[in-house]
Amino acid sequence: MNKPKAVVLDGYTLNSTHDLSWKPLESICDISIYEKTLPHETVSRCKGCSIVFTNKVLITSEVIDSLPELKYVGVIATGYNVVDIEYAKKTGIVVTNVPSYGSESVAQLAFSFILEFCFHVGAHSEEVHQGKWSQCEHFCYRSFPLYELHGKTLGIFGMGNIGRALMRMAYGFGMKVLFTNRSQKTIPEFPEAKQVDFETLVSQSDFISLNAPLTEETRELINEKTLRLFKKGSYIINTARGALINEQAVTEALKAGTLAGYATDVLSAEPPAPNNPLFGLENCLITPHMAWQTFEARSRLLSILADNAKAFIEGRVQNRVN
Repeated sequence: MNKPKAVVLDGYTLNSTHDLSWKPLESICDISIYEKTLPHETVSRCKGCSIVFTNKVLITSEVIDSLPELKYVGVIATGYNVVDIEYAKKTGIVVTNVPSYGSESVAQLAFSFILEFCFHVGAHSEEVHQGKWSQCEHFCYRSFPLYELHGKTLGIFGMGNIGRALMRMAYGFGMKVLFTNRSQKTIPEFPEAKQVDFETLVSQSDFISLNAPLTEETRELINEKTLRLFKKGSYIINTARGALINEQAVTEALKAGTLAGYATDVLSAEPPAPNNPLFGLENCLITPHMAWQTFEARSRLLSILADNAKAFIEGRVQNRVN
């Protein structure tokens, strides 16, 4: 049986350091792999393929119309807004995604942010290397307030797999947990966690972790108006989507001191413009959309991606989004 012809349009993000093997896909497809594909290259690279894998390359209705052989699109991510889902469904094309591959990794970075705000490990280490401790007349030295997490409250906005992983970590540190969710939810393993509304969450939490998808309802949920509801001196952790917050409003709150800190792995535009208002703020931590990039998470992603495609080839469909 001949293998179906397939293409990976943007493999760089998943495998930029080539520490993963593409064999799981190569074993089931006659596949071409490109590290990056520009918009004008998409159709030519997909020509003759029945299977297309994409992370950020757009599969629009125009692209679909130009590819009569296309039967299946495997999104190399959980979010699938890069594909015109409705048009794909209308034309009989199956679209799948890869859910829940990086929950533990994303939660780990979110909690790393929380710990960094408590001890400022990076900044203190840098100051020691600069000789500031050596110049101190006392045996100990610190240049930031230090806090312990025991007894503090973590507010989790969005109680999915990442939220549950964060909850486990929080209780391990003796924290209290509040959470919001679109629907009523009970967490049997943590009956003491309380589901509350948004205003209660932000007004009573010391740390607020954003773990919800970007929708029209959540876009710029954190803005000048809603920031007034936040507990003074609280911290926001964002490992979800940059557009959940209004970056200018958060910048002003950080400068005014009403918000103690903002830590984010995501920005409204990626890569960001060099004049992003958050840049240069001492109480703002920014990482380059890396939470999902652990070796373990990327390995799971590739494995599930291949399983999705194999299921489709064998006449079964899993993780379909349309």
